[in-house]
Amino acid sequence: VQLQASGGGLVQAGGSLRLSCAASGIIFSIANMGWYRQAPGKQRELVATITSGGTTNYADSVKGRFTISRDNTKNTVFLQMNSLKPEDTAVYYCTRSRSSRVDYGQGTQVTVSS
Repeated sequence: VQLQASGGGLVQAGGSLRLSCAASGIIFSIANMGWYRQAPGKQRELVATITSGGTTNYADSVKGRFTISRDNTKNTVFLQMNSLKPEDTAVYYCTRSRSSRVDYGQGTQVTVSS
């Protein structure tokens, strides 16, 4: 599996970013996808997930601000991040989950300045 994330960058608090993740080497339409993040000195944490059927789940800290979506025609999963806060600063990882296993792609850095 290859998960290529992009779209990170530097943004001011209150701003928006849209992350994209292009997946290959998997049957994307039946894959459960997600985003995790890891801030400096902290453990990696779940941000959002989307099942093959489109059911979404969010961490409490991002509910109402982030939206995960997918385009099965492009084998791509997105994370729209609005109203960004400095505490959202982290490396964001695209993931594919199956059973208890999580496959991580390379991360993309998101930095939110105050």
